[in-house]
Amino acid sequence: MIINNYKLCFKCIPKLLKIEINRVKKVCQPLNFLLLSPNFRKTEDMDTKTLVIGAGGQIGKELVQELCKIYGNDKIVASDIRKDEGVKCDFETLDVLDTKRLVEIIKKHNVKEVYHLAALLSATAEQFPEKGWKLNMEGLLSVLELMKDKVIDKMFWPSSIAVFGPNTPKQNTPQYTIMEPSTVYGISKQAGERWCEYYNKRYGVDVRSIRYPGLIGWQSAPGGGTTDYAVHIFHEARKQKKYECFLSEDTTLPMMYMSDALRATIGLMQVPSDKVKIRSSYNLAGMSFSPKDIAAEIKKHIPEFTITYKPDYRQPIADSWPQSIDDSFAREHWGWKHQYDLAAMTKDMLDHIK
Repeated sequence: MIINNYKLCFKCIPKLLKIEINRVKKVCQPLNFLLLSPNFRKTEDMDTKTLVIGAGGQIGKELVQELCKIYGNDKIVASDIRKDEGVKCDFETLDVLDTKRLVEIIKKHNVKEVYHLAALLSATAEQFPEKGWKLNMEGLLSVLELMKDKVIDKMFWPSSIAVFGPNTPKQNTPQYTIMEPSTVYGISKQAGERWCEYYNKRYGVDVRSIRYPGLIGWQSAPGGGTTDYAVHIFHEARKQKKYECFLSEDTTLPMMYMSDALRATIGLMQVPSDKVKIRSSYNLAGMSFSPKDIAAEIKKHIPEFTITYKPDYRQPIADSWPQSIDDSFAREHWGWKHQYDLAAMTKDMLDHIK
């Protein structure tokens, strides 16, 4: 696999990362004079806001809604590469790789907290590896550099179970274990974890992260992930009463309902900094199930529903991931506790999808 003219292997990743961060610094350094100039300095009595980057995605769309409910529409700024007409708060068009534009938005809205969600997900990144690496890595490094320069106070950045690989223990995967990701998405997320931890230790930046399992919600369409079947299956069950799954029937993976994911994300950002003892990324768990399990649960509500299986290129990706996650550190450090199991999630999904 070739990324930015370098063969992608673990031996060359440090060299590749060095090149990427030097590239980001070249973009950020010319902006330092702007950030420190009198025209940029924000007045102390000016209200601060929270920026959501990647607000049009599966997580971002619902996260913006929750943040607006908690803090008010006037405190949240949504951004994405394309405008979402349904957003009730301020919206700014942003390509996260355009650092100059990012700084303009921060200046305009006096942004102090960022939820950086923009990424190319697992299945899509395998089809476009160079694009996946560039978006997932450079976008994160740009924000970390702004945090280092005290422009932003706090950031949430999502990692993923994709950081784990085929040699990782499959059951109750611990917080600290063998990782060895085998996908571009997983490699970028593991590298991102290391950068977050590094910037925290070296520069004291307040970055917080969760390793999301597969996320399931009814408001957004699947976004190119390997666990997307668990969203698509509900829509097809309602419309067609049948579904052809791209994973095999016994492929068990860690999953989480979106309501739980949002509570975890916002909850982690709300706790005092001294409660956040892991600055790479926290394991997070909700439930684990296979396509066969979720199909059986759907049939309790739609008896005529049928499922067939046609595994594709996403099957090897799923096979490399854990089947269940040990999230005891998140529970101990900041009081995480999931609420939805498979039965409760299935009922809620079908109640909302008509």
